[in-house]
Amino acid sequence: MRSFCLSLLLACLSQVLTAQVKVETRIDSLQLLIGEQAHLTLSVTMKEGQQALFPDYQYTQQLTPGVEVLEMKDGDTLRLDNGMVKVSREYTITSFDDTLYYLPPMKVKVDGKEYLSKNLALKVLTFDVDTLHPNQFFPPKDVQNNPFLWSDWSLIFWLSVLMVLLMALVYYLYVRLRDNKPVISRIRIIRHLLPHQKAMMEIQRIKSDNIEISGDQKEYYTRLTDTLRTYLEERFGFQAMEMTSGEIIERLKQEEDQTKIAELRELLETADLVKFAKHSALLNERDRNMASVVEFIETTKREDMPTIEKIQPQLSDSEKRTKRSRTILITLISVLGIVALALLAYVLWQVWLLLI
Repeated sequence: MRSFCLSLLLACLSQVLTAQVKVETRIDSLQLLIGEQAHLTLSVTMKEGQQALFPDYQYTQQLTPGVEVLEMKDGDTLRLDNGMVKVSREYTITSFDDTLYYLPPMKVKVDGKEYLSKNLALKVLTFDVDTLHPNQFFPPKDVQNNPFLWSDWSLIFWLSVLMVLLMALVYYLYVRLRDNKPVISRIRIIRHLLPHQKAMMEIQRIKSDNIEISGDQKEYYTRLTDTLRTYLEERFGFQAMEMTSGEIIERLKQEEDQTKIAELRELLETADLVKFAKHSALLNERDRNMASVVEFIETTKREDMPTIEKIQPQLSDSEKRTKRSRTILITLISVLGIVALALLAYVLWQVWLLLI
């Protein structure tokens, strides 16, 4: 008797627990045209904490022959009274055959135990085609333009505005840069002749001018001594043009032998007499003086002296500030120009994507 009562109690409890799990199915449309879609919702009502396992279908897998599943999507979980919850899943189905379909019950496992839903029916309709009057079919429609959407073009529009503003700013800065006088510090490179080359060229010009024959001894000795003084400055590095003849001789004593210095002393003294005392030198004396200058130049010349001079201009403080400002301005113009070109390329690319 006790065993019978216990068995009866367990059977009642099992029925109560089973009654707490409820599986429902519903479909949003009982009939549809060929190729249209319907949504089938499978829901389970159960105790909170229980686990429900819904059936899974692959894409285009058939729910029943002729009815395909296109998509599965989990629905909401609703909390009910007495600790119950309702969990649902939505299946998108379609069919391409016109007939009445029987949708079999769907199986749901709750904590490992299977529960079945009720069966459903789905009617698939087709179009009536007038095969007797084929000319009355409507022709296919032309390609329609997509409607204009501001959301598709807003980014392109504002980027285009920004690009135009940047280009205007670049042009303004370029005009400012162009109108100001440029401050450019360039190193000039000057090539010089060697001192003896310049002196010999000047002596050749004196000879070609025939001054010694024309009788103008003052001009002749002035040009000859100036040529010698210039050579002494460039060759030995002292200010011979500003020194007297005696000072030049004393300075040369530190450089050359007495024989050459004696010849130059005679030349310089004769030149002083001609220029300041109206002395008249003989023709052979003038030739000897020129020969002594030529010989002095040939014996004292140096072939290894530098002939290239680099001249670095010195800028004032205001010019340095102007140059620095121009450098900053050029850099800013370059950066803004690159950004504007990048924006132009991006805008053209986005327009092309929208138009294709």
